Amino acid sequence: MKAHKPQNLLQWIQIYILYHKSFPKCEKKPFSRILSTYRKGNADVWYLSYKGYFAGLAITINSKDTILLDYYAISPRMRGHGIGSRVLRSMQKHYAPKGLLIEIESCTPDAPNRKERTRRKEFYLCNRMVPLNIDVLLFGVEMELLGYNCQVDFSKYRAIYAENYGELLAKNVKKR
Repeated sequence: MKAHKPQNLLQWIQIYILYHKSFPKCEKKPFSRILSTYRKGNADVWYLSYKGYFAGLAITINSKDTILLDYYAISPRMRGHGIGSRVLRSMQKHYAPKGLLIEIESCTPDAPNRKERTRRKEFYLCNRMVPLNIDVLLFGVEMELLGYNCQVDFSKYRAIYAENYGELLAKNVKKR
C-alpha cells in the first residue's frame, strides 16, 4: 500500500474519475477548486496504490490548526482488502500533530440510504475516529463530524472553510 502525491497526468485522471463516481453531486466541489487549493499549498491530494494498481484517493484541506479529510474513496474493485483502514491509520499518524477531522452524512432514521451511511460511520469508528457531537448543514447536506486527535468546536470547524475558501462560501456551513 502506497500513498503519494500524483506524479503524472494518468494519476490525476484516475483521481478525477474516482472523485466524480464516488460522491453525490451535492457534496462535490468543482475539481478546479480542489486543484487551486492544492496548488496554493492548502490541500493535499493523495494517490493511493496497492500492488502497483490505483486503489483510491484522499483529499485534505489543511488549516493552521486541523486537517479536514475532505474526500476519501477506495476504488470499488479494491474494497475488502483492508486498504481503507490501512490508509486511514497512516493518515492519522501523518497528521497526528494537528489532528484529523472528517464529515460524514448524518445517520438520521429518515436518511434515504441509512444502511450505507451507518456502515460508513462504523468503518470510521472502528478505525479510531470518534464522534465530536457536532452536527452541521454543509451546503444543505446534513453531516456529522468525527475526529482523531483533535479538539474542534463548530466555530473552529467553520473557520477551516473561511480560511481556505473565504467568508462567502463559509456562510454555507451552518450548525444543525
